[in-house]
Amino acid sequence: MLRPFRQVDVFTDTPYHGNPLAVVHDAEGLSGEEMQRFANWTNLSETTFLLPPTTPEADYRVRIFTASSELPFAGHPTLGTCHAWLEAGGVPREAGTVVQECGAGLVRVRDEGASLAFAAPPLLRSGPVEDDLVQDMAEALGIPRGEIVDAEWADNGPGWVAILLRDAEAVLALQPQRVPVDAGVVGPYPPGSPHAYEVRAFSPIPGGVTEDPVTGSLNASVAQWLLRTGRVSAPYVASQGTALGRTGRIRITTEGQDIWVGGSVITCVSGQVEL
Repeated sequence: MLRPFRQVDVFTDTPYHGNPLAVVHDAEGLSGEEMQRFANWTNLSETTFLLPPTTPEADYRVRIFTASSELPFAGHPTLGTCHAWLEAGGVPREAGTVVQECGAGLVRVRDEGASLAFAAPPLLRSGPVEDDLVQDMAEALGIPRGEIVDAEWADNGPGWVAILLRDAEAVLALQPQRVPVDAGVVGPYPPGSPHAYEVRAFSPIPGGVTEDPVTGSLNASVAQWLLRTGRVSAPYVASQGTALGRTGRIRITTEGQDIWVGGSVITCVSGQVEL
C-alpha cells in the first residue's frame, strides 16, 4: 500500500544541516513489527508513524521508532512530525497549539510561524548521578574526573545523564570511544556569544559510541536542570551538531512554569512509500 511520506530536517532552517526524520502518514493498519522494520531500513536516528488519536484531547497520535526500538517520547521527532502533519493539511483543534499523543502521554506543540516548540515534559528521574557512574563517564569521555563540573540525571524518557564541563571548547574537544549510558555533555560559551551552550549527545552502541546531531529531549531536560540551578536564564539558544558539521539551533523560552523547546523544521523529501 502506498502511503504519504516526508523526510524533514529538524532544528535548522538550512537543508541538511539539522537532524533528519522520516515521517510516514496514514499509518493505520501497520503492525509494530512492520513499523520497526521500516525504521531499521531508513537507518535514521528516528522514524515516526502518524495515526488517528485515541483521545479527544489530541490532534494526532504518533509512534516513534529508532532503528532498533520504540520510544515513548523524543524531541526532534515531536517537532518534525508536527511539521509534517501541518504541512499535509492538519488543522489543530486549538488555533496555534497542536496536541500530540505519544507513548509518554499528551505533548503540546506551539506553532510559532517560522518555528515550532514543544513544552518540556516532566522528568522521570532527576538528582545527582552516582559517584561510580560519574567516574566511569569521565574515563569514557577521556577526561579527568575533575573536569566534570556537575552531573545530574536528566531523564525524560531516553534515560539521559547530563554532564557539565567548564566551557564549550572542552565539549567540542571530546572524542569518546564509548559511553556507559546515554549521555548529554554541555559547556557554556563566553558571555555575549550568540549561543549560550554547546551540547553533544552520545549513546552506547555495540563496540563503540554514536553521536546524535541535534536532540530535543536532551535539550529539554538540560534546560530544566540549568534553569533550576541558575546556571542560565531564558530565553537562550543552544548549539548542537558542530562537531558533526551540522548547525543545530535550539531555542529555549519560558512561560509561567513551562519550558518550551523550539526550532525550525524544513521538508527535504516528500512522496510515497510502499508499506
